[in-house]
Amino acid sequence: MASFSSGSGQEDEVLVEEKSFVRTLILNRPKQLNSASRYMISRLLELFLVYEKDSNVKLVILKGKGRAFCAGGDVAALVHDINNGNWKSCAIVSWKVFTLNYLMATYSKPQVFAMPETALGLFPDTGASYFLSRLPGHFGEYLGLTGARVDGAEMLACGLATHFVPSAKLPSLEAALHTVDSSDKAIISAVIGQYSELPMLKEQSAYRRSDVINRCFSRRTVEDILSALEREATNKVDDWIHASLQSLKKASPTSLKISLRSIREGRLQGIGQCLVREYRMVCHVMQGEVSKDFVEGCRALLLDKDKNPKWEPPRLELVSEKMVDKYFSKVDDEDWEDLKLPARSNLPASAIAKL
Repeated sequence: MASFSSGSGQEDEVLVEEKSFVRTLILNRPKQLNSASRYMISRLLELFLVYEKDSNVKLVILKGKGRAFCAGGDVAALVHDINNGNWKSCAIVSWKVFTLNYLMATYSKPQVFAMPETALGLFPDTGASYFLSRLPGHFGEYLGLTGARVDGAEMLACGLATHFVPSAKLPSLEAALHTVDSSDKAIISAVIGQYSELPMLKEQSAYRRSDVINRCFSRRTVEDILSALEREATNKVDDWIHASLQSLKKASPTSLKISLRSIREGRLQGIGQCLVREYRMVCHVMQGEVSKDFVEGCRALLLDKDKNPKWEPPRLELVSEKMVDKYFSKVDDEDWEDLKLPARSNLPASAIAKL
């Protein structure tokens, strides 16, 4: 019989189901779409470290309660601290987040994730520059810059997911995983495969436009990408091209430029290098010396919800290379240090499935 461990208050934010050799971690903030609080991050880091050393644990399942897996970090709490001049507390939280991501990416035991939807951040972080840069062609640049959402069929097609399991089959899949006394990834993958399907790409799927995406998003700069898309728009009427242009024009110019450079650098770096670099970028974002667009974007889109952010600088041509370089440099603060990741032996990433 499965047993649950929980408590009261914050302890209920991560539920733990223990059944034979499987541990199921359930993110439990459904009203907040399971956005990760400080407690949740610390608790997940603690549990993953414990389970890796426990020979009785063969498989870890991570899922969210309700309709969302996880809508990213608890932005409201971060903005509150930044507005009160306490960006360093946010840096401490980010340190734990990036360490957790690295631990999960290099985990020695199989993990299975249930991810019915994704959410967008300021720039593709927590290792996104690693996996986005490895998608076919320049699909990663397209996703990272436009913030476009992808469905299950698209995730499977581009390589962001290894299996597609319909929601109705997830309970049966979980039950089947609980009976497999093994940490062999091939065996776990085979079990998931018994419940997976091959969904069809929608006719209007962005993934069917790989030729246009590669022509446009392979350009050297964000300005060049915009110009290429505008040329495409003059040649044919296409709602997808129009939507992509609108997404780029509404986004923070600073965010666009640092995102593109981050993905491009990610192609030549390992997961650890990407996380160390992205941690620097996150700290600069929270420090707000170059731009305060993170706070402004959260205000306009998530807090006040007027959907009218006032970006500063307001135009791409005003974001200089020197400003972009700043995000990739060490933070000029005597109390700050680069992310120090733990020594790991299980490279590359071991996460085998996103359902």
